[in-house]
Amino acid sequence: MGYVSVNAMQAKTSICFGTYRVDRADERLYRGKKPLVLPPKAFAVLRYLLEHAGQLVTKDELLDAVWPDVAVSEGVLKVSVRQLRKALGEKAQTPRFIETVHRRGYRFIAPLTSSPLPLSRSKFKVQSSNGERVSGLKPFASSVVGREPELTQLQDWLERALEGERQVVLVTGEVGIGKTTLVETFMAQVGANGELWVGRGQCVEQYGVGEAYLPVLEALGRLCREPGGEQLITLLSQHAPTWLVQMPALLSASDLEALQHKVMGATKERMLREMAEAVEVLSAERPLVLTLEDLHWSDHSTLELLATLARRRERARLLVLGTYRPVDVIVREHPLKAVKQELALHGQCEELSLAYLTEAAVGEYLAGRFGKSQVPAELTRLIHQRTDGNPLFMVNAVDYAVRQGLVVQADGGWELKGKGEDIEVEVPETLRQMVERQLDRLTGEERRVLEVASVAGMEFSAAAVAAGMEEGIVEVEEQCEELVRQGHFIQSEGIQEWPDGTVASQYRFVHALYQEVLYERVAAARRVQLHWLIGVREERGYGEQAGEIAAELAMHFERGRDTQRAVQYLQQAGKNASQRSANKEAVSHLTKGLELLKMLPDNRERAQQELMLQSALGRVLMATQGYAAPAVGKVFARARELCAQMGETPQLFPVLWGLSAFYIVRGEYQTANELGKQMLRLAQSVQDPALLLEAHHVLGQILYFLGEIVPAREYVEQGITIYDPQQHHSHAFLYGHDPGVACQGYAAYALWCLGYPDQALKRSHEALSLAQGLSHPYSVAYARLITARLHQLRQEGQTTQEQAEALISISIEQGFTLFVVVGPIMRGWALAQQGQGEEGIAQIRQGLTAFSAMGAELYTRGHFLALLAEAYGRTGQQEEALNVLAEALAVVDKTGERYYEAEIYRLKGELTLQANTQSPDSRITEAETCFQQALKIARQQEAKSWELRTATSLARLWQGQGKQEEARDLLAPVYNWFTEGFDTKDLQDAKTLLEELS
Repeated sequence: MGYVSVNAMQAKTSICFGTYRVDRADERLYRGKKPLVLPPKAFAVLRYLLEHAGQLVTKDELLDAVWPDVAVSEGVLKVSVRQLRKALGEKAQTPRFIETVHRRGYRFIAPLTSSPLPLSRSKFKVQSSNGERVSGLKPFASSVVGREPELTQLQDWLERALEGERQVVLVTGEVGIGKTTLVETFMAQVGANGELWVGRGQCVEQYGVGEAYLPVLEALGRLCREPGGEQLITLLSQHAPTWLVQMPALLSASDLEALQHKVMGATKERMLREMAEAVEVLSAERPLVLTLEDLHWSDHSTLELLATLARRRERARLLVLGTYRPVDVIVREHPLKAVKQELALHGQCEELSLAYLTEAAVGEYLAGRFGKSQVPAELTRLIHQRTDGNPLFMVNAVDYAVRQGLVVQADGGWELKGKGEDIEVEVPETLRQMVERQLDRLTGEERRVLEVASVAGMEFSAAAVAAGMEEGIVEVEEQCEELVRQGHFIQSEGIQEWPDGTVASQYRFVHALYQEVLYERVAAARRVQLHWLIGVREERGYGEQAGEIAAELAMHFERGRDTQRAVQYLQQAGKNASQRSANKEAVSHLTKGLELLKMLPDNRERAQQELMLQSALGRVLMATQGYAAPAVGKVFARARELCAQMGETPQLFPVLWGLSAFYIVRGEYQTANELGKQMLRLAQSVQDPALLLEAHHVLGQILYFLGEIVPAREYVEQGITIYDPQQHHSHAFLYGHDPGVACQGYAAYALWCLGYPDQALKRSHEALSLAQGLSHPYSVAYARLITARLHQLRQEGQTTQEQAEALISISIEQGFTLFVVVGPIMRGWALAQQGQGEEGIAQIRQGLTAFSAMGAELYTRGHFLALLAEAYGRTGQQEEALNVLAEALAVVDKTGERYYEAEIYRLKGELTLQANTQSPDSRITEAETCFQQALKIARQQEAKSWELRTATSLARLWQGQGKQEEARDLLAPVYNWFTEGFDTKDLQDAKTLLEELS
């Protein structure tokens, strides 16, 4: 579909685009059949843009065409364009029709058609209480009286979504204002014909804040269990496996196991990306309407997903409707406030604020309820005055007035009994008081059922209530069904089956206020007892699968004063959140577990539980704050103290691993080395191959950094010998990356240093191949870094750049913060090596700054500073380069990180020769001193590659001084030692120089 030609346009009376039609003869703009109000000049601007569709129309051209004989400013044109955009329902930041060309003019970008696209109202039209109704709905939707403008607005947003313009809408208002009713009415009617995915999720006050993605998973689970849900399961399996695996009940045991292996190591960023892409695929198959209730109780991860969906620019037939109470957001300082403000600032979400009903709307409700000719004249005014037009209060106040006999039926009509002031006196002043009076009307048994249900939650199983009441499920269901028939407190939500075979009806409070009021009525001691009884029953009902509802059980046992169980389930809830990469929620659960633990007796059992929590918290903090964060060191140090108190425990090894990682990234290599030695002793004492593998890997890494290349190689080679991909694949998820990949990588570094460039290259290829076969994204990124760094050592700029860009790509996609920082440093060196010096310098400096911000300012900093100095040298900034090398040498002295020390001294010698800061003789003397120091270090490390590169630099210097023989005698033995790598730059440079010296 393209643009209609100007000539063809001139011949037509109507011009159409999207769902709009312009009648040029009548000068009217229509959306479907509805005429839109548009000022004459705004219409003239639209007409001119349409006649030049697809072309840039300058501001001057528009001013001349629309205001030909009047001198007006550009501001007048901007006003007309704003009026146009308002009528078309678009924002300048996200244009669908009129694109602003900065400082130049405007362009009409939508395709023109012979007739308007069919409005989707015919399929998805929403009707108000006095309009045509969709089959199957209640004949009088009293709860949406007075909401015609809001329903129309929701319809408009839906139609935009159906055209591929994703919509995120927040419906807001105080308690009882009708947010849920409005949304449910809208959802029921647009989904009546089954041509939309319509999903609903509920945030839960009691434990929802800590249950990552709770309402989204609930909505997806409901959709998957509905007729046709198999298609959705298939789509999720293909495009969002990290989400489908969170709903194990939908999968067979074999499918679940296969999916778990597929998603191992998934990060939060991967989950967000998968769902964002899955939504686009799902909504291409069928439009998706998703409602998330009570976002003022939502978890952080759900809000992150909401923001991700709103910010995506790709087309999606998606409408997200979220409801929330502003007061709760403000009082609780909930993160929804910041998310909403940020999205609104960029035009990425809409807000629909519900006001109280007008007196006329109250009259409409009463007319619908009592019959128009039968409504007492004073009743509308009195009800509106008493309730302020709060819909929930209004409905309940009228019910109350009828039950109390304040409004009675007489002679086929209705009339006030007594004086109108009686309603003002008798009807409660607040909605909460109204709910209290409604409860007082119930039988004692009905109140008891509802009070227990309020402890079970906003949604509850009759089985949970039966446990609290210590009665049979059948008896509780009978009571609940009677309450459902009354229609005030609860509604049916189908059937729920627990893993132990318990089958019971599921119910939901019709409004959160009912659950809140009822919960507050339960006496404190009784509340404690009920939480414990319900928790125990649900724990038994879920059996081995109790971990799936860990957050809920933790809440029940915490409030039921069963601290031991609460801590146990908080630890499991933290693990669940970690598996969803919901690290904020994981930190919250684990931190609360540690706080509750203080209430238990100080004994070995408590110490063991604290050790488990601290270890888990340390791993989560590594992911959220970085390996070098002070909090990480503090947590693992406390865990080590606990291990010492308890004697040798199985948890000691992972604690030592966590501490060693903390000190490595902080550049405290000697401390890390002592920890590595302790890990090795522990592994040897129990002769556990898995522990020996990790100990060899850690020690090999540390010794490499310390410049002890030969023993470093020995350790990692032993690790490679021990490693079995089948037996040790789980290490990637326990320790972050696969030890086989890491050992191959450090073997590659060591082999290059020791003078085996080809073997080093082979090892790096093996590391990358192994990582890709594991389907573990972090290990793949790690292998990319290994390959990039090896090619940098080999001075191969183009290949280094390719590997660095692959590293950056996967790290951004998966959210690997450390690698996102390292990647630009490696790419920066490669760019400078290929002649793009300034850009290379900028990227290296950017990476170094980010490293410091992460608390890892000393980790391999000497190496990275040397790369920066080399880049400065290539751009003729020798003095700046030497200053950077001075900083690099200071880092080496401080940390003991010596694997790159020889190269730092060699670079200092080369740059000293190029600088003009001292006399030629002084420069030569200092450079020779640097080269000799580099040779000394390389020989001590048995690092033949560093020795060859340095010998080449010194021999070239001597060649310039006429010391041909000395230069040849220095370089020839080193070159002749090599048996491979003759295609590398170092060996080719050495060969060329030797030929010159001969």
